[in-house]
Amino acid sequence: MTLPTTPYYQRHIFFCLNERKNGEDACANHQAQAGFDHCKSRIKALGLSGPGQVRVNKAGCLDRCAGGPVAVVYPEGVWYTYVDQSDIDEIVDSHLKEGRVVERLVTPAHLGR
Repeated sequence: MTLPTTPYYQRHIFFCLNERKNGEDACANHQAQAGFDHCKSRIKALGLSGPGQVRVNKAGCLDRCAGGPVAVVYPEGVWYTYVDQSDIDEIVDSHLKEGRVVERLVTPAHLGR
C-alpha cells in the first residue's frame, strides 16, 4: 500500500471530553466541551476547516487527566492544557493556523492520569 503524499487534513486537534461516573476528576469537569465548541467555531469562522486544513475532533479519555483539560494536535503530537477561550484562541492562531507551538500551554511531559 502506498501512503498518500498529502494528508487529508493538515492538522487534527482532539479534545478530551471524558466524564467519569465514579467521581474521579476528568476533563469534562473543567469546561472541556466549551473549549471544543469554541475551537470548532473559531476554525470555521477563520475558514480553516475542511480537507487540507484543520479538523477539530472530540475524544474520549486521552489518559492525561492530571493536566486536564487537554487537547492534542497531530501530526506534531503536541499536548496542550488550556484554561479559557483566550488559550484556545492562541492555540488556533499560533499552532493550527501558523504551525507554531504555544510553549506556555504545552502539557508537562510527566503528567498522566
